[in-house]
Amino acid sequence: MAQARPSMQELIGRRRRAGFVGRGDERAAFRANLDVPPEDERHRFLFHVRGNAGVGKTFLIRELEQVARERGALTAYVDEGAGSVPEAMAAIARQLGQQGHRCKELERLLAAYRERRHEAEAALALDPEAAPRPSAASLAAARAGLVGLGMVPVVGPFAGALDADRLAQGADRLRAGLSARLRNQEDVHLVLSPERALTPALLDELAATASAAPWVVLFFDTYERTGRFLDGWLHEIMTTDRYGTLPANVVLVTAGQLPLAPARWAGFADFVADVPLGPFTEAEARGLLADRGVRDEPVVAEVLRLTGGLPVLVSTLAETRPADPRDVGDPSGTAVERFLKWEQDPVRRATALACALPRTLDADVFRAVVECPEEEFDALYAWLQGMPFVSGRGDRMRYHDLVRAPMLRLQRRQSPRGWAERHRRLARTFTRWLGETEAALEPGESWKEEDWRELRLAASYHFLCADPRSALPTVLADLVTACDHGDEVLWRWVRLLVEAGEDAGARNLESWGSALAEAFAADAVAGVAAVLLDRARSEEPWRATACAVRGDALARAGDQQGALDEYDRALALDASLVRALRGKVLARSALGDYRAALEDLRRVLELEPDNPYNLFLRGEHLRILGRYEEALADLDRGIRLDPGQSFAWASRGAARLARGELDEAQADLNRALELNPDYAWALARRARLWRARRDRNRQLADLERALALQPDWAWGRCERGDALRAAGRDEEALLDYDRALALDPDYASAYASRGASQANLGRLQQALADLGHALRLNPVYVWALERRAEVHRRLGADDLAEADETHAARLSAPVPPPPRHHPSSVN
Repeated sequence: MAQARPSMQELIGRRRRAGFVGRGDERAAFRANLDVPPEDERHRFLFHVRGNAGVGKTFLIRELEQVARERGALTAYVDEGAGSVPEAMAAIARQLGQQGHRCKELERLLAAYRERRHEAEAALALDPEAAPRPSAASLAAARAGLVGLGMVPVVGPFAGALDADRLAQGADRLRAGLSARLRNQEDVHLVLSPERALTPALLDELAATASAAPWVVLFFDTYERTGRFLDGWLHEIMTTDRYGTLPANVVLVTAGQLPLAPARWAGFADFVADVPLGPFTEAEARGLLADRGVRDEPVVAEVLRLTGGLPVLVSTLAETRPADPRDVGDPSGTAVERFLKWEQDPVRRATALACALPRTLDADVFRAVVECPEEEFDALYAWLQGMPFVSGRGDRMRYHDLVRAPMLRLQRRQSPRGWAERHRRLARTFTRWLGETEAALEPGESWKEEDWRELRLAASYHFLCADPRSALPTVLADLVTACDHGDEVLWRWVRLLVEAGEDAGARNLESWGSALAEAFAADAVAGVAAVLLDRARSEEPWRATACAVRGDALARAGDQQGALDEYDRALALDASLVRALRGKVLARSALGDYRAALEDLRRVLELEPDNPYNLFLRGEHLRILGRYEEALADLDRGIRLDPGQSFAWASRGAARLARGELDEAQADLNRALELNPDYAWALARRARLWRARRDRNRQLADLERALALQPDWAWGRCERGDALRAAGRDEEALLDYDRALALDPDYASAYASRGASQANLGRLQQALADLGHALRLNPVYVWALERRAEVHRRLGADDLAEADETHAARLSAPVPPPPRHHPSSVN
């Protein structure tokens, strides 16, 4: 079938672009790359455009996108409007869909991710019933604690202190709300590791799309900002098969101010085209001006002097088509001031200035900023959209920083009162829209909604620009709240202070923004909280919460003692702050101080006696300490208050199992698994129940299911190894013990069990080595002493066997009660 001839408009557009001499070499190199098949060693899979602000990176990649489309490519463009990898994937899916290639499965998963995340934000709050703002902070807490899910390789708040028998239950404590509310393990995986869940679907969609087009080209702009979360992900999908394979006819284009990170990309130079951009040469600048009809030499010379060859400024001045040499006389004017001077229409000049005030623009914001007759609105809006310094996709636009910054300075310098009043007017507008949005939401739901957050940021920005001193306390309080909503949300509040400080010329805001940005880069939430606490006034009402926020962050990083110190600081400021008390409980548990944790729980329950989560938490601590009757009392009451928590049923089942109440334990564990069929810890506990009933087939079946859900679970591996050893399948058991020890090299029980299997197989020296290692890790391990004594006897070392037997017997002997004093001896 003959290819359709291009339209007149397409041909005109091509010729106009061909007439523009700027960046010809770069466009030619990109075009040539699309003429080279991916198998050819000359082909490059990644183009990285880099250069200082204003050199025309965005303009160039728009030109490259047009070049790609002319070659039949499907394209997608991502810039700083995306704040995370899932948001970038959503932008790609949306744009490919607009070109006739729907990414249905990826769109389904993205919709599920947004829905499940909202559910998880509520479910994972440490105080799900009483907390006024359920938040995404608990997602981060769960990342540290979800060993029981097998989603992360680190051990959580409880797990580090638990013995092998209790390892997974400690980690699973923090997942109680999540596991009860989310539908299955896939949903948990989607919420906690969205990149791992979504990227394979993206690659499948790209494979399908790439089969229908010669090329797929993905553009990632403002990489100095988006690279923070995109760079590692792009490197992985290009250079590893962790998520699947990337079609060879996909080309990536990144554009930012900095070179690619050498530590990550240096080994892949043969596959990357580095495209450094500098200012236009004089010939390129003259060519662009001539193409726009600016040929008068005094005018051209002045444009070259004012712009320094920066493409965005050359294009901006060229757009006004200055022709009168008398406009060139003032050598002190900047390029932006000259643009405003050369623009003949006063309404357009006023519009350009007014629309620099908001950080981003859409039609609604434009109406709020610009005063013009309704019949002129569309034409004026279209004029602004066509300006070289305005960029954006869809309905949202933003000014180039090199143009916006001098426009802001000009307005601030010319009329400080007018500057403040215009910002107040915009702040009131955004506040009104914020109230309208909030009215449609459930109480406490606002911070979870991106639209609400964006309006809150916009209103805060304009309040800061209008009156930095009075607006700052509210924004700092918001920063504390943002700490509970994930790194990407927190970063937007940090950027708010950075940008407001720069734009308003407010040194105090600039100082705050700089300190917070540095702290965020070094230590995310913990760093930001530290700056807030160090710099804020002592009377700020949020200081106690900020201490608890920092404590949570330190606990997630494994610094339990540091976390305890922060919780104590919080409680010194507010003795009734339940969040800090509950944080102390988890930190003490991680340090193995269960009795002190119980004392803190007593205070928690005084403050919140009817919160079932608190009862579940105390019941589990009591179970760990072997105080089963008290544990059952708390768990019974908690289940009456909230019978939908699988964690509580499983904990009660484990307590009943320890008491030998097999029928009751089985009923509880079955109920836990009805509520959450993918609850690995409950499956492992039920496997122990089957062992007590001598039902080896069911025992192994539950352990198989648990490990299928959670393959990197050391305790689960050891449990199955023990079951296999009991069944006489020692070679298979050794595989599980080896895997358990690869996951946890200090796992004493796994060494002891592996030693027992080695002994069963007649490998007595290996058995001694493993049992000895177990006893070095745990010198009072009676079972390991007994097994080593048996091996010594088999080797004829009776004296060593007798020593181990004597030591084991001494450790196993009951501790006598303290002597009772005769009444007469009491003073």
